[in-house]
Amino acid sequence: QVQLVESGGGLVQGGGSLRLSCEASGIIFTINAMGWYCQAPGKQRELVAEITSGGTTTYSNSVKGRFTIARENAENTVYLQMNSLKPEDTAVYYCNVRGYYIGQTYWGQGTQVTVSA
Repeated sequence: QVQLVESGGGLVQGGGSLRLSCEASGIIFTINAMGWYCQAPGKQRELVAEITSGGTTTYSNSVKGRFTIARENAENTVYLQMNSLKPEDTAVYYCNVRGYYIGQTYWGQGTQVTVSA
């Protein structure tokens, strides 16, 4: 079965950096895109960044210029480099993999990122 294993979350001071990693295994379909979403307490899960198999990236306005998403296609691994972190970035970050067809969407278990003021 498909498994997404995330790592790299933690506690950091404002202005600091963290790097999240997500490795997908058990993939038997063609991946369209891999990405990261975040969910803060009391809020809906929202897109942080996504990268397609062709390398096209999408970022939320709140992280543009601070976060960078990268992907190793051969390893089915996606990274999120987070710089200049702010307290409002505090959330659980979820890795996402999606294929080209309905139902081909999978989520990781989530990793907590906490940014102190």
